[in-house]
Amino acid sequence: MRQLIFGLISLPYETEWVEFKHNKADAEEIGQNISALSNSAALLEKPCSYIVWGIDDKTHDIKGTSFRPHETKVGNENLESWLLRLLDPKVDFRIHECDIDNNHLVVFEVFPAPSRPVGFKGIEFIRIGSYTKKLREFPEKERSLWRIFDTKRFEDGLALEGVSSDDVLSLISYPKYFSMMKYPLPDSRKAILEKLTSERLIFRRDSERYDISNVGAILFARNLGDFERLARKSLRVILYKGTNRIETVKEQAGAKGYAVGFEGAVDYINNLLPQNEQIGRALRSEVRMYPEIAIRELVANALIHQDFSITGAGPLVEIFSDRVEITNPGIPLIDTLRFIDEPPRSRNETLAGLMRRMGICEERGSGIDKVIFQVELFQLPAPDFRVPGSSTVAVLYGPRKFAQMHREERIRACYQHACLLYVSGKRMSNASLRKRLGIKDSNYPLASRIIRDSIEAKLIKPYGEGSGSKRDAS
Repeated sequence: MRQLIFGLISLPYETEWVEFKHNKADAEEIGQNISALSNSAALLEKPCSYIVWGIDDKTHDIKGTSFRPHETKVGNENLESWLLRLLDPKVDFRIHECDIDNNHLVVFEVFPAPSRPVGFKGIEFIRIGSYTKKLREFPEKERSLWRIFDTKRFEDGLALEGVSSDDVLSLISYPKYFSMMKYPLPDSRKAILEKLTSERLIFRRDSERYDISNVGAILFARNLGDFERLARKSLRVILYKGTNRIETVKEQAGAKGYAVGFEGAVDYINNLLPQNEQIGRALRSEVRMYPEIAIRELVANALIHQDFSITGAGPLVEIFSDRVEITNPGIPLIDTLRFIDEPPRSRNETLAGLMRRMGICEERGSGIDKVIFQVELFQLPAPDFRVPGSSTVAVLYGPRKFAQMHREERIRACYQHACLLYVSGKRMSNASLRKRLGIKDSNYPLASRIIRDSIEAKLIKPYGEGSGSKRDAS
């Protein structure tokens, strides 16, 4: 931190990405400055921008400051949480404190705006020289900023810069890369580094230094905690007691990169799920209540399709007594109703491509089809796909009798059953829906009512309407 501060004060004057202050620490002004500095860092393609307290903004002399951000409150709320709540999108910033020659200094390290301009209390700001201004007053800068967002991808970013070849090989689980790709492990360090470079997992900076790409770290990190910007993107698994979040039984955050830790994570999740005991002719056996294939596909989807530009949030698996919720940051690129039949679209194409080549996922769009098929095979309620706020949630429900399902669940099951048959070149019928929902043949009017409700909801429509009986309709 000392080296960074001396580098900043050596600048001839404040810039669009550096702000110096002595003691003034007004919370509103700090929020506006974070918005402005984050947007300016994105515009200037800077890895970070900074606010430094304890520096004279004219002479750049070290004066020290009485500002203590971790002890500062706004009302009854800590300053840091207050700022995070009012910044949208939630940009990543870090607070550092240090002493130089008995002078206390505070540094706010602000990361670039991720996918759209960062606003504070609903207003976006920008730095013009050493001044903080409203972004809307400078339309040419706003247009330039949006052009950058349109072309910037997570996979093109760097997780760690300027590290040695020894660091690369200690931070990246290269043996796992070669084994998952089914490549022989090269005999020489040079060949290993060349292959990692050709896959854009690392980049050569000069004769001795390398940069590790975001995609290289997120997939093959031995420990994601070694990559500060990606640490919050690890997969978290939480087991609750009962049907709500009041009492946590167990919580675990994955440490490894997604590819390195995927099989272990799926096994860990499946082992936490409830099981039913079946008694055979001679032996008892434990049978999982949820299909393992469905868990695998939904976890893979959450990892691959997340929006990495949303900071402070990562993929999450929550296990309740009656359901499993799998959440990833980001709004899906296609309507949730079209998850079954729509051609796949991914905001992380390089990541998805590598995971497909390693056999972790498919890019054919058949993942959700498999989920629905397995759910029907296990006679479970229809899964629910939701978009609360800026996240996507897939919900798998535990076993429940037909009589316990509410109307919306029955309609959702009817719709998904029709979709699954449609992509298989078949049509849903009263008989197929009865089999799906475990309805007795004599209760075919009940299945007809569900079909009618689904038609009224404009989710399905009759085939060859007007011919034949309702019982035989499709």
